[in-house]
Amino acid sequence: MHIRFDVPADPAYPGRVAAALSSVRLRKYRNVGAVLAAVGAIGFALSRGFAWGDRISPLCMAMVVGGLLSMLYSPWVRLRARRRSSRYAVEGAYDITDDNIMMRSGSESGGIAWDGVTQVRDTPEFWILYVGRMPATVIPRRLMSAEDAETLRAYMAKRGLLQLR
Repeated sequence: MHIRFDVPADPAYPGRVAAALSSVRLRKYRNVGAVLAAVGAIGFALSRGFAWGDRISPLCMAMVVGGLLSMLYSPWVRLRARRRSSRYAVEGAYDITDDNIMMRSGSESGGIAWDGVTQVRDTPEFWILYVGRMPATVIPRRLMSAEDAETLRAYMAKRGLLQLR
């Protein structure tokens, strides 16, 4: 297998990559926030009917507010990442073989050996490659030809790396 494709100097592309990588890392804040907000709301509703409710209500409201802020943290970070990374738009390229994934962006280049990749997650626009438990890089499917994308999908599935959404 040998797949090569170019990445144009699109100002929106680095932001989409940053958003995809950060959404994986920030998912826990959304989940913890939802639990905090739900527990706080239930506690607040229950405390209204009891005599000790005046002392518990501020704690429950703090849990609701903390939960909402935690849920809003992820979209805020993704928005900031999109804004900041838009100035890094440079031409690049991917060169994917049976052994490794080589990426070039501007004057910098780097690579990841397939042996180091532990899993690949499928998103609508990217394949997110993990090294260990951390997302390391993305492979943009939309910039590849359909035949190359199917070849790579089959290769990752054969290696047992590909996990569907």
